[in-house]
Amino acid sequence: MEPAETTASDMPQGGWVDRMPGAARPYLRLARLDRPIGTWLLLFPCWWGLVLASPGLAAPRHLALLAVLFALGAAVMRGAGCTFNDIIDRDIDAKVARTKSRPIPSGAVSPGQAAAFLVLQLALGLAILLSFNRFTIVLGFSSLLLVAAYPFMKRITYWPQAWLGLTFNWGALLGFAAVAGDIGPPALLLYAAGFFWTLGYDTIYAHQDKDDDLIAGVKSLALKLGDGTRPWLVGFYTVAAALMVAAGIAAGLGWPFYALSALAFAQLLWQALTAALDDPADCLAKFRSNRLFGWLVLAALIAGQAWPAAPSS
Repeated sequence: MEPAETTASDMPQGGWVDRMPGAARPYLRLARLDRPIGTWLLLFPCWWGLVLASPGLAAPRHLALLAVLFALGAAVMRGAGCTFNDIIDRDIDAKVARTKSRPIPSGAVSPGQAAAFLVLQLALGLAILLSFNRFTIVLGFSSLLLVAAYPFMKRITYWPQAWLGLTFNWGALLGFAAVAGDIGPPALLLYAAGFFWTLGYDTIYAHQDKDDDLIAGVKSLALKLGDGTRPWLVGFYTVAAALMVAAGIAAGLGWPFYALSALAFAQLLWQALTAALDDPADCLAKFRSNRLFGWLVLAALIAGQAWPAAPSS
């Protein structure tokens, strides 16, 4: 549950982290454990991939175990990614109102302490990764290249959201591989759908910071697209929905998948058409609403596997 009370900082105030021992608070905030939406956005593609690779939802206990492992892994690796990002971006964060009170730029944690915390998180992530099959382990290690490059993308391109899409949806491939032992066309289509989904929601998110980004000299799709952002959002989300349907067809999902997917697409269109792109609070609310989209897609996949399409004669 996310606290409602916030300040100009992007760190919620008065939440459970503020009731933790003082020495632990900066590290909990460094890992973004006070803002779970990022973990959800990283986790949903993993769960989607698991279900997509599970015709008839066979071996439910094993599927549930994998789901728990991915939940733990998403929390740990999202925290590691945020820690690494904050180490790299500490000078930029100090110039932005929303981020200047984060643990490193505020001095609550030194870069060296943050680096040690990063090593601990990566060790925990490795322990979780090693519980999967060999193909998934190799695939998981390969994602580190995307993670390591991401903080630098906003310095060199107006499309850092594209790199985030490649990174944050890698779990769709991991989830599928954890069940199937390989990557099939449905997984690739799901990954592509997630990529365009991320282009949409992270562009909305970036509109919070467009004025500060200009001052700090970093790039984003919010700055690139400006007042013309809305039709692009509709386009990104429409392509995401089409690719999601294609993944369902490739996996032989039944009609309930498409019915519930229509509801999920409606949620995306609501975001794109109603986001107040000059209102940071509304942009954050629309961004957070993607948790509902994630649940809708997960429900659609489960229903589609429970009632699979009839085999063609």
